Amino acid sequence: MVLPFAPLSLAFDHVNYFVNMPALLRDISGAFRPGVLTALVGVSGAGKTTLMDVLAGRKTGGYIEGSISISGYPKNQSTFARISGYCEQNYIHSPHVTVYESIVYSAWLRLSPEVNKETRKMFVEEVMELIELNPLRDALVGLPGVDGLPTEQRKRLTIAVELVSNPSIIFMDEPTSGLDARAAAIVMRTVRNTVDTGRTVCTIHQPSIDIFEAFDELLLMKRGGEVTYIGNILLSFIYLVIPNRSFYSVLGGIKQYLKI
Repeated sequence: MVLPFAPLSLAFDHVNYFVNMPALLRDISGAFRPGVLTALVGVSGAGKTTLMDVLAGRKTGGYIEGSISISGYPKNQSTFARISGYCEQNYIHSPHVTVYESIVYSAWLRLSPEVNKETRKMFVEEVMELIELNPLRDALVGLPGVDGLPTEQRKRLTIAVELVSNPSIIFMDEPTSGLDARAAAIVMRTVRNTVDTGRTVCTIHQPSIDIFEAFDELLLMKRGGEVTYIGNILLSFIYLVIPNRSFYSVLGGIKQYLKI
């Protein structure tokens, strides 16, 4: 791409998070790596969003224990904010501008002043191509549920608006929620395109089995803020489909999420 970036891994070791008692996260360890698409999955109340917010540095209250590191170095939030992006589930875009203008606006606000005008424009074009937004460049964003872009296109615009800041690590909060199978597949294709640039992507999902198979690794959580499984997505099937009824009760809803 026009603008270089440093591929970075995000590792976390024995992370606990307390807001009063009991703990919302308990002894969470794992890692998200460049070029690897990781699904953060679990039942409602398992702590998926809490974990992602803790890792992204979006929790201002409570008490965090454990270590979080970026490619082996202790995470510093002031510098981490400059190399990370966060795609909200319900991202608010200005309804009165076009798709292209939304992305340009983000690029001009968030890229380093050292990046010249021509390079910014070239990078915007690269991002639009990567997220497959060129056919929509002159479309008005509009208001959700009223006019303008449908949900699937808005979610892709959200990814583009974050990606144009040139982050090394991107968090995505349920990018396929509320979408039918076709729309979800389109969004996941653009997510995969983002991962294939060498960036580290962590995304919360409640996917169908078809979407689930698009991931490389799985981090599965259960109620109480604990990790049940973390590792390769293919090995997870061997691990999870063990004929052990007590194990299924611990998962507390894995069949519903995987639709098996």
